[in-house]
Formats: sequence, C-alpha cells, structure tokens
Amino acid sequence: MNTFSLNLADPIRDAISRIRFAPHSNNLLISSWDSSLRLYDVDSSKLRMEAPGEAELLDCCFENERVCFSSASDGSVNRYDLDSGIKVSVGNHDDSATCVEYSAETCQIITAGWDKKINFWDARSTQSHGCLSSLVSEVESMSLSGLNLMVAAASSVNLYDIRSFKTSVHMKGVKVKCIRPIFNPEGFVVGSIDGRVLLEYICKSSSHEGYAFRCHPKVKDGRRHVVTVNDIAFNPSIIGSFVTGDNDGYATLWDAQGRKRIFEMSRYPNSVVSLSYSHDGLLLAVASSYSYQEANEIEEPPQIFIHEIGNCDLTSPSSGASNKK
Repeated sequence: MNTFSLNLADPIRDAISRIRFAPHSNNLLISSWDSSLRLYDVDSSKLRMEAPGEAELLDCCFENERVCFSSASDGSVNRYDLDSGIKVSVGNHDDSATCVEYSAETCQIITAGWDKKINFWDARSTQSHGCLSSLVSEVESMSLSGLNLMVAAASSVNLYDIRSFKTSVHMKGVKVKCIRPIFNPEGFVVGSIDGRVLLEYICKSSSHEGYAFRCHPKVKDGRRHVVTVNDIAFNPSIIGSFVTGDNDGYATLWDAQGRKRIFEMSRYPNSVVSLSYSHDGLLLAVASSYSYQEANEIEEPPQIFIHEIGNCDLTSPSSGASNKK
C-alpha cells in the first residue's frame, strides 16, 4: 500500500474538521477550523480552490462535482460553486452548525447543530423545508444513507425517514462520537468516546446481526485505557471492509463480516480526525490533526495522507489473513 501526504503550498493553519472525496472523482474536500474550505485534486496534486470564511468550519459535503456545502461554528450554512469559488448563504442555526449532508433523492441540504435542531433546506432555492426541534441534546454526528437519516445526540441514535420524518430510536446508553452508514445490507456503525465500535443493521436477519467490540484497547503502564473513535469509513468496493481512526493517531482496518482486525497502520503524527474512501475504493484519505479533545495534545501541523490501495487489496477481507502493518 503506497502512501504519500498532500503537499499544500499554503498549509492548513488550524485543526481539520472533515475530509470527503467527491462522488465521481479523486477531488478531496477539506474543511478546517482555520475557516477555509479547500478542494484538492489528488490526481494532479493541485489545490483547485480555497474559499476563506469568518467562522470555524465544522463539516462539509458534496452535492455533486461542482457544488458543495459547509457548516460553521457561527451557525452558518453555505453553498460553494467549486469552479468559481463563489460562496452563497443557505441559512443559519441558532448555535454552531456541526453537521451537513446532501440528499440526492429529495434535493435537500440537511443540517444539525448545538441548537438541538435538524434543518432541511431546498438545495435549488435555499428555502427552508422544515425543522425538527424535538431533540433532547446537541447533535454530535449525523450521516445520510438513501432516505435514512442517522443522528447521534448525547447517548442515543435516532433514525429518521426524511420523507415522513418518522423516527425510531435504535441505540441508547453509548456516548457517540461518530455515526456512519453501512451498505449492503443497510445499517449504521457508531464510534464511541470509550473506544467501542457498535454495528447495527436496520433489517436484522440471522446472517446480519448487530454486535459491538472494543476497537483500540491500548495499554499504558500495564493498564488499559480507552481512546475515542473519531471517525469510521466503509470501503465502497469491498463489502464489510471498514477503517476506524482514533484519538491516539491510529487507523485500523476491520472485517465486519469476519469480525476481525485486518491490520493497523503505522501511527500518524497526531489524532486521526477524519477518514474518506474515494468513490472506487482505490484511495483512502486520512486526516491527522489535533482535535481539541485533550489538554495534552501535541499541536503538530495538520496533514492529510493518501493511501493507494492496490488490486491485490481489493478482495473480500474475510478471505484473507489478519495482518499488522
């Protein structure tokens, strides 16, 4: 697996909040606490766009190859034309807007934040399509899979059907740091602040039952300590293969079906705060950055590493042996 770091002429000046590969290319979207949104062309090793702002960016997502969105600490939600770099306001939350997603099925921008609200915006007119304000806590993480909106707030996970806003509670009692979708079959995976990973399938069967495991059981001075799981990403080309990133700077590849570790990558300079696979699963982007979660974090400059996954790696993880690299 070949690895290289992105070479940015103008370095990212504060913590990275999110990285996301584009739907059909190897363009990488980067949001940061330095208030700038960047678009990096991994194939040509060039920064295609940098759009500065006034508030810390907490999340970002694509609508398509030419349009994207961001959410910020001042509650603002913005739309960007990636060809021109022009930014247009979509709307505002009453507090920090922590999460943003785009639904191709309904042409909606979906945002959530610390004001305990989930807002729905028309992507074409940026008019509000409604608001869910019955949440009991601030939204920590949110993901979208088809028509299923997965929202993690405090110690519960709510699943919404965005057509009807019908909701169901699928998990309680876990302090969630991140929630991401599972594909084939549908479900979601949760990373917690106590180092656990929990998988739950929406339609359970004898062959697809949810389970949990301790993800990164590190040992210090002979005693086990827990490490927050900051992000999780599933490989779109390998069913059941996913990677986790933790606050100690490790990324680990797992086999969901075989319920085992495949390998652990070498430690990164700082916390692994965000992960993203390219649309074909041939590239894995890893954002190494301080996360403002611990007082003793080393403020190394944020970096983004790209792992090139060869054809020999694109096999079912259950058929291979467990290795550590």
